[in-house]
Amino acid sequence: MENTAFIALGSNIENRYDYLSKAIEHLGNHPKIQLVSYSSVYETDPVGYEDQDLFLNMVIEIQTDMGALELLDFCLKVELELGRKREIVWGPRTIDLDILLYNQENIKSEKLIIPHPRMLERNFVMIPLMEIKPDVIVPNIGKPLKAWIKELANKEGVRIWKRKNGEDVFEPIGN
Repeated sequence: MENTAFIALGSNIENRYDYLSKAIEHLGNHPKIQLVSYSSVYETDPVGYEDQDLFLNMVIEIQTDMGALELLDFCLKVELELGRKREIVWGPRTIDLDILLYNQENIKSEKLIIPHPRMLERNFVMIPLMEIKPDVIVPNIGKPLKAWIKELANKEGVRIWKRKNGEDVFEPIGN
């Protein structure tokens, strides 16, 4: 598989964890996608539209033979299959899949902007991405992610919910 991508996942409609798991299963079952790594799951405060339930968020790293637009189309298809409705901007959702980075490319089209245009402002993206790839450099920024983390405000809005243990297995906090 020739391309590396990082995808942010989020859900705030019950059962949030099941939606994250089902989305990863859909992505992992595609013949052109291979799951490389994933972060712990974080519970996060809503951003933008705040009158809604808390989110579960995480980031996965994949290898893929898909082009960026083909990957986007597949992510949108997974969202639809899992019942995603776009009724309120930044509103409640069964699942949200955002491509954060695709190789070290800068892509700007009507359908897709990479790096994700708001990723550096979103702790719920940056913290899980930092967990799995602290040395990744965001195109056009020129410094590794771990340098950005120090500058993030409001980190308390992102709390560990389910930690990935050393064997890449999810385990509840406190176990």
